[in-house]
Amino acid sequence: MSVTTLAIVLLALSAAAYYVGRQRSFAVSRGSGGVRALHSLPGYYGMLTALWCGLPALLVLAGWVAFEPYIVTKLVVAGLPDEIRALPDARLGLVVNDIRNLVSGNIVSAQVDPAMQAAADHYRSLVQTGSAALAVVVLALAAGGIGLAWKRIHPGLRARNQVEGVVKAFLVLCSTIAIFTTIGIVLSVLFEALRFFHSVPVSEFLLGLKWSPQMAIRADQVGSSGSFGAVPLFTGTLMISFIAMFVAVPIGLMSAIYLSEYANRRFRAVAKPLLEILAGIPTVVYGFFAALVVAPALRDGGAALGLDVSSESALAAGLVMGIMIIPFVSSLSDDVINAVPQSLRDGSYAMGATRSETVRKVIIPAALPGIVGGVLLAVSRAIGETMIVVMAAGLAANLTANPLQAVTTITVQIVTLLVGDQEFDSPKTLAAFALGLMLFVVTLILNVIALHVVRKYREQYE
Repeated sequence: MSVTTLAIVLLALSAAAYYVGRQRSFAVSRGSGGVRALHSLPGYYGMLTALWCGLPALLVLAGWVAFEPYIVTKLVVAGLPDEIRALPDARLGLVVNDIRNLVSGNIVSAQVDPAMQAAADHYRSLVQTGSAALAVVVLALAAGGIGLAWKRIHPGLRARNQVEGVVKAFLVLCSTIAIFTTIGIVLSVLFEALRFFHSVPVSEFLLGLKWSPQMAIRADQVGSSGSFGAVPLFTGTLMISFIAMFVAVPIGLMSAIYLSEYANRRFRAVAKPLLEILAGIPTVVYGFFAALVVAPALRDGGAALGLDVSSESALAAGLVMGIMIIPFVSSLSDDVINAVPQSLRDGSYAMGATRSETVRKVIIPAALPGIVGGVLLAVSRAIGETMIVVMAAGLAANLTANPLQAVTTITVQIVTLLVGDQEFDSPKTLAAFALGLMLFVVTLILNVIALHVVRKYREQYE
């Protein structure tokens, strides 16, 4: 029985266990005054029985799926001839890989070594035996869980407390996984970044004005020694992000004010979903729009005015990125504006203020912390964007303040550094992790500031 089939059977048994537990609670309540004598609702007894049926069996199933390849490989290697087991680890790994290919039928050669064929047969036998044993154990655990839960059900059983305890433990486990995953990502980036800083000083990375990470692949190859001054990347990222926010913040904020304060309900019901559709468009589509429409239009317009506009420019990327972020700013601003208590509006109108005066002197000041928090989150979104910059702003790390020239950003350089043919432990490749660490620190600071501002905003009305 395959793992998928076994999981489906387990789900079906859990559903049956829910019904059995629920019916059992009705049965035990008849002699004690009815359902009101039960500590919990009958559904909780059903859920408790389903948990007893599915949870232990599911843990065993997950454990076997996780460790089966390791256990089977160890047993197969232990059965290989001595001369094969004495091979170095790398060559032994190739032998194990050949055995797996032979089991899966990927080796079609007519000449198969008898020892390899025997090992493949052993491997196949172990997998079949393990699958059969797994099915027996899982089904036995499920059936045993149903029987044990059925026996434990009585009117005084605190089924609701136990079910809620399991759900709480599951939520804590999910939170712990999320937290430790984040910590693992940060530590992996930090470890590789420290390796980079052993080759390139931190001061050169943070203050250097030239970014040219090309290095010789071999010792006898003529190539650049590499320059890792990240200032051109920082300035390019800030320039494109500034242009994007210059477009997104006014349009997004004004649209949020109109939709929340001026538009009637019917128009708002139509306009807001249409505006938020922009958030669902893939960034590669925005990149095509920037490269095929906006950049040529800027180049032609600049030529008509006598300006030298590059075919790939920071202005084109920033404008399109701003359009992409408009629904982000608009949606967050609309939420915080609608969160302003109606009593503030009513008080302003009662004092004789017009609608525009109420917006300028009451609503915007009251919602300003939330709006600022949303804008900072949008800045984080702009800093992390890659595809639009690749297609519209280019890859040249120019240190310039002219938005009509080609520039690049941190995220684009991370991509280009990791798709090259340089060895992994070279400074060129490790520079991607240093850039990633800087990007993480900047976005983390922005998010902390945004959360602090939003929290302060919430406290005003609680």
